[in-house]
Amino acid sequence: MVNTYNARIGCFGFAYGIFCMHFLFSEVMAISTRDERDLLINEEIKCPEVRVLGASNEQVGIMKIEDARIYAENNGVDLVLIVPNATPPVCRAIDYGKFCFERDKREKEAKKKQVIVKVKEVQLSCRIEQHDFETRVNQAKRFLAEGNKVKAVVRFKGREMTHTELGREVIAKFEAALAGVGVAEKKPSLDGRYMSITIAPAKPEKK
Repeated sequence: MVNTYNARIGCFGFAYGIFCMHFLFSEVMAISTRDERDLLINEEIKCPEVRVLGASNEQVGIMKIEDARIYAENNGVDLVLIVPNATPPVCRAIDYGKFCFERDKREKEAKKKQVIVKVKEVQLSCRIEQHDFETRVNQAKRFLAEGNKVKAVVRFKGREMTHTELGREVIAKFEAALAGVGVAEKKPSLDGRYMSITIAPAKPEKK
């Protein structure tokens, strides 16, 4: 009789353990699949007391979480936790679906307005031919017109390292050729066998 009772207890304990593991796994999966931008809403909010704001950020007051949920429900909206680290935490009574839609719309508009500046490299040399030089200048003008920066690089070969002033002259000539469309961010710098200068698009003159 005792063995049967112990067996039943053992089976119950095993089943309960499986249930707990399933519940824990479900919670972990729910957290892992949640968008990191998502906020806690309604029954997900576990704070005992919260400060409630209305849809227009007006102060409603400090309430117990149950009363705050009822307030949101009576107004046909969701209770959304927006500042969890405040004392007490701050919630807004808003339409969460509409809030997410408008937030995503704002983020898309902001991305459209973002300007990504790239640095395009142009290779020069101490003995560059005039035709090649003009080709590099035209390339740089196109890059600058597109809103990108241009990094002009002169590589010194062999004994040219003893005449770095030649590279400096080429860079100065290159910078002068871009006057009006580009502005050097700083003076040319020498790094090993390479001398370079970075030119940014010139800002349009104010009328």
